[in-house]
Amino acid sequence: MLGTYGSFLLILVASTLVGQAIFAVCGRRKPSWLSPAVGLAALVALAWGTIRLPGADTAALVAVLVATGGSLLVLRGRLQSPGRAVIAGLPAATLGLLAASIPFFVEGRFGILGTGLDPDMSQHLLAAHQLAAGESGPLLAAGYPLGPHALVAAVSQGTGASLVQAFDGLTLAVAVAAVLAPLAILEELAPVRRLVGALLVGLPYMFAAYLIQGAFKETIEALFVLAFAIGMHELYLGRLIGGPRATVLVGAPLAVLGIGAAYSYSFPGLLWLAGALGLWAAVELLAAGRRYGLRGVAEIIGISWPPVAVALVLMAAALAPELGRLADFASFQTFDPHGAGLGNLFNRISPLEALGIWPSGDFRLDPGAGAVPATGFYLGCLIGAVALLYGLAWWLRRGELAVPAALTVAAALVVYALAVGTPYQEAKAIAIASPLAMLVSARALLSGEPLVDVRGLRGAFARRRGGAPRLAARFGPSGHAVLALAFLAAAAGSSALALANGPVGPTTWSAALQELRHEIGPGSTLALAPADFLEDEHGRDFLVWELRGGRVCVDSIETAAPSKPPPRGIAHVVVSSDEGRPFAGLRKVRTLDGYSLWDTGPAPASHGSCPVISPSGRANPARSRASRG
Repeated sequence: MLGTYGSFLLILVASTLVGQAIFAVCGRRKPSWLSPAVGLAALVALAWGTIRLPGADTAALVAVLVATGGSLLVLRGRLQSPGRAVIAGLPAATLGLLAASIPFFVEGRFGILGTGLDPDMSQHLLAAHQLAAGESGPLLAAGYPLGPHALVAAVSQGTGASLVQAFDGLTLAVAVAAVLAPLAILEELAPVRRLVGALLVGLPYMFAAYLIQGAFKETIEALFVLAFAIGMHELYLGRLIGGPRATVLVGAPLAVLGIGAAYSYSFPGLLWLAGALGLWAAVELLAAGRRYGLRGVAEIIGISWPPVAVALVLMAAALAPELGRLADFASFQTFDPHGAGLGNLFNRISPLEALGIWPSGDFRLDPGAGAVPATGFYLGCLIGAVALLYGLAWWLRRGELAVPAALTVAAALVVYALAVGTPYQEAKAIAIASPLAMLVSARALLSGEPLVDVRGLRGAFARRRGGAPRLAARFGPSGHAVLALAFLAAAAGSSALALANGPVGPTTWSAALQELRHEIGPGSTLALAPADFLEDEHGRDFLVWELRGGRVCVDSIETAAPSKPPPRGIAHVVVSSDEGRPFAGLRKVRTLDGYSLWDTGPAPASHGSCPVISPSGRANPARSRASRG
């Protein structure tokens, strides 16, 4: 617990200070709720740029600490009322942290998120381990975005926490940053409504579903997309920077978000931001042309091009060293439509899950596949769709187009993934879009401003019939309240279900099984571990995936019989201890970091009942559970 929350505090505090310093350099004096997101984007890029220097994780840690200390110096005497901002944001941050910690509370321990649901964390832990040691690896060679891994390695070095704890700390920090970001756009609401909105927007259903998988890349990208959309909204209102220096540097925080997206999600991460900015700019220029003609358009372009140019130059300079890797990542297996397109999914999921209401702890289940009947899912989707349409109309009526533009681009990317991508890519796109959809719906419903102009209706009806004014007066506010209550309660319940369903695997991890796996031949392997590890820590799923690439069986170490031969068809035995020979006639091959590898001798005539675990497939390991054959 201490390692997890220590890592969380280091990441969140450093991100907040660095992000606020970036705003201060650009001319902003008031604290910004976007600071944690902007600062995290900067630290991800900084950690990746320094971890390949001599010293590896130590060099990255020094860079993070220097950036944090330098930010304190920049902010000294330049930040207005920081204490007031801390007090205002503390309830949202605390509740966001508690909500994101639900998987750990339910499981009763801190460990590898998502074990048994998504095996990806195995590869991420190995990549972070290799970066910390200054080594290469398959993800590095493939151009995979490793900025978050570099930051985790630096944090692990700085706090003494394990890589598992550092990744958990990053996951929690991203969740809290996502809860804080909407406060920038919800400030006009009453405190309780503002808090409810921040929690729902920061932890919508699909965001929560990916958080419990340990899928930090998607949640980070969702955070950056959300913060970018809110930043565009703030820019439109003149609140992003403000002050007399809000000139050529006004777009710098948005550029930093773009840099962080590239280093966290590679080139696809930029599509969301560039598309949102491009569509919003086009819509605003079109509106200006209709109102003021070409002269108005020319004036807007004249004012806008210097900060746009500065932002593009900043991004170009920061991304130039990564261009080759961005190009390499285009051929990564995830983008192959003929590859393992389902990933850990059972089948293609519904885009309606982005609306925030899906009464199931597992986002992969079809309507009616869980405890709630199918009608409950369809009713929830209907409420979500009505809330979204209501929200879009509410935003458009106010002339606030930045967030709807970002949501439109997000929806287009979901459709693109549906048309030419894989179901796995589509699910990621739905998760990234979900905070935007929730922001559009929740802000409108929490505002207390009915979409229907009741006073206008009252006047119109009064001229026709006497009883209509009373009916009109009831219709607007009451309809708004009923929709708001139904949507917000169902959305909150859906997110809570997802968070409570998060599996937490082993508390520790090492590269031992990854190394031993390469010494195992094509024969069947039996992995032995303590019963409590297998049953209480999702250890069975963990071992199956760590030893993938052949036939794998898993059983309790208590079933070992040193006086008897190994089970039929077993060629190798991996034991999670070094307590002696588990079966008669075995030869010890190697002991590494608490694991021992044993060879049974001549290759067995058959493989027994051990299932094949593909070395490159992305199937859910929980579906391949097997006991000793």
